[in-house]
Amino acid sequence: MKRGVAVVAVLAFTAGCAGQGSPEPRGNAPTAGKAPALKVEVVTAGLQHGWDVGFLPDGKALVTQRPGKLTLLSGTKPGATATTVRADFGDLMARSEGGLMSLLVHPAFATNRRFVTCQTTQADTRLITWRLSEDGARAERTGELLTGIPVSSGRHSGCRMELANDGALLVGTGDAARADSAQDRNGLGGKVLRLDLETGGPAPGNPFANSANPRERLLWTYGHRNVQGLVKRPGTDQVFSAEHGPDVDDEVNLLRPGGNYGWDPSRGGTIGGYDEDVPMTDLKRFPDAVAATWSSGSPTEALCGAAFLSGPSWGELDGVLAVTALKGSKLLLFTLDQAGAVRQVSTPAELNDTHGRLRGARLGPDGALYVTTSNGDDDKLLRISR
Repeated sequence: MKRGVAVVAVLAFTAGCAGQGSPEPRGNAPTAGKAPALKVEVVTAGLQHGWDVGFLPDGKALVTQRPGKLTLLSGTKPGATATTVRADFGDLMARSEGGLMSLLVHPAFATNRRFVTCQTTQADTRLITWRLSEDGARAERTGELLTGIPVSSGRHSGCRMELANDGALLVGTGDAARADSAQDRNGLGGKVLRLDLETGGPAPGNPFANSANPRERLLWTYGHRNVQGLVKRPGTDQVFSAEHGPDVDDEVNLLRPGGNYGWDPSRGGTIGGYDEDVPMTDLKRFPDAVAATWSSGSPTEALCGAAFLSGPSWGELDGVLAVTALKGSKLLLFTLDQAGAVRQVSTPAELNDTHGRLRGARLGPDGALYVTTSNGDDDKLLRISR
């Protein structure tokens, strides 16, 4: 990564501007000049609401699809063969924003064949552990790493996983459209959790490790609305989230252990409903809340998956963070300083309303960025490079 300044890329979209180069969002970042050209290739098509991608040591990849489909790709270049993996998703609730969502390949997959999914059921949102057969034809459920993340209609399901530098499993959750979830430190909704990858218990050093409540011991941050993206910044201990706002203010946040990010649609428990007119980060109610690194203002972008670009093949984009947006396919490039503050923004034409709704974003072992589309029909896995 370049020293001093890094660049953050956010894939986003402004509704109602299809095919016309939409205006830059009116957030807290200035607009910069023309972005460098990118190469966009289709690895595979025929997916249904592609959600996430995980890379296997032999060059193959797994792709989750929200309705409850798991696909094995023979490779990550265009023309890869796609095969359905047989797996038991009988208890899956695929409704609204919920279903089969994030996927994380175990770092020791080469020897244990394990991976983890985050998915919704009628009872809750949970983390399931799996073992992929040697031939890749089927996946066997081996346990439940964590249960009890709240669920409602499927709205605000969160469900993004990332492995921290120290091996801890970070999990972004949504508030399930429940008014009191985000500020309730005894619950798992509207949080970023930090878990032991092997046991599902609290990772060592969690900010509320001494709490009498076992759920609070899992918390890393709280006060979130719907965490859809999580990513660690290469060469640092910084972790960023991408979050859906209500009618205004999608956010990119720099996470601080124990931090409150200020979302409270219950207005301190003074109302009975879910009031989305409150600020995304309510600094009046919570003066110590962590302010967003970047917010969209109006219109919102429906920020989703996030991945830092890294490696010499990216040239001046080395250090870019790609954050997908469900409202479209604009790619916003955010320049950050070393502290994580946004300094400028630009947009490459190749991902400006060209592929519909963009969902997952992962950096592949070959250094390319892989993005899933989520249009519901003939969705694709895209390979993005310089």
